Amino acid sequence: MKQHLRSFLLLLTSSLTLFLLPPAQAQFAGPPPAQEKPVQYTLPNGLTVIIKPDRRAPTAVHMLYVRVGAMDEVDGTSGVAHVLEHMLFKGTKELKVGEYSRRVAALGGRENAFTTRDATGYFQQIPREKLEEVMRLEADRFANNQWPDDEFKRELEVVKEERRSRTDDNPRAQLFEQLGAVAYQASPYRRPVVGWMSDLEAMTPNDAREFYRRWYVPANAAVVVVGDVDVGEVRKLVDKHYGKLQSRPVPPRKPREEPEQAGIRRLDFKAPADQSFVALAFKVPQLRSFESNTENDDALALTVLSAVLDGYEGARLDRALTQGPDRVADSVGAGNGLWGRGPQLFTLTGIPAAGKTPEQVEAALREQVAKVARDGVTEAELQRVKTRWIAGEIYKLDSVMNQAREFGGAWTMGLPPDAGDRLMERLSG
Repeated sequence: MKQHLRSFLLLLTSSLTLFLLPPAQAQFAGPPPAQEKPVQYTLPNGLTVIIKPDRRAPTAVHMLYVRVGAMDEVDGTSGVAHVLEHMLFKGTKELKVGEYSRRVAALGGRENAFTTRDATGYFQQIPREKLEEVMRLEADRFANNQWPDDEFKRELEVVKEERRSRTDDNPRAQLFEQLGAVAYQASPYRRPVVGWMSDLEAMTPNDAREFYRRWYVPANAAVVVVGDVDVGEVRKLVDKHYGKLQSRPVPPRKPREEPEQAGIRRLDFKAPADQSFVALAFKVPQLRSFESNTENDDALALTVLSAVLDGYEGARLDRALTQGPDRVADSVGAGNGLWGRGPQLFTLTGIPAAGKTPEQVEAALREQVAKVARDGVTEAELQRVKTRWIAGEIYKLDSVMNQAREFGGAWTMGLPPDAGDRLMERLSG
């Protein structure tokens, strides 16, 4: 007989801040200077363009970011941003269903897309000489996406099955879906990206078409090109294929700010599982810019704190809670939502060890945070997490795909293309 999976969701009225982090003594060099810096500019129709040459391999990544995601949906149509992402592969005035992907494959490229709470992205990685062709294809489907109702109905069933396999059949995914729904009241982050099943069941082709017409406008999008390219040549191609797109205003967005929370919220969630799972979530400040102020500084401190607690094998939570004869947990974790278009959470998680209760795990997790607030962290810990974090950020940029996603993600948040470098400078200081 399987036990019920139990989760305790705890959200504090005030932010989780004021951790005693001593200044680092070691000097961090930060990222090596880029040979060529990214170039960002805006077309007359409002489209943002970001170009970054990287000549280590004869390939290029072309990405189209649209600043629209699950947070831009309204109640009753949750999941429509993700469904629309699927539909952009289903044809234009020039292309039949499935032809887009076949053409990219014929060029020797690979392509895919993703939807998040904050944005929708479409990307292709191709030989550098095929860049113009994928740019023409992407500009066409961005401006001229169309498909028959029957194709929408078929693809909607694909999305429903995706929800069943990734969420409905996964107790932990269900747990975190419920966590978001309880954590937020006004923020649209309370809705899952894939959508509630009841909303998917009721979704119509016109729901997707109206969402497309509303948000897929040049001034709400950015084209990112990274790879073995010449900036001047790419600019000509962008002007040729995207410059002709019709300019339309971006619809106004209502703030939908979270109201002040009056007390702790708890959720006891039950689902078939072999072990209990505990999650604590705290509303925290987010990084909005690289200026030094209370909110930005606290967001950075919380990011360092999450790494001190769970940023490497044998970090604080692992040592204190999962090792030795008196251990209370089989596994533990910590994470911080540093930035996003909506409000962020700091999370602590744990799976109780045999004979231990969720309440004991909760108390142990809280004690580790209180210990940092009370005693601070050691110089060695701080240096280790900073060095590891910065090294990881640098190494991941060996991939042109990761570079493109970094630039597009920064643009989505309203940050400059060198946001990654600035973040490393702040965290290494």
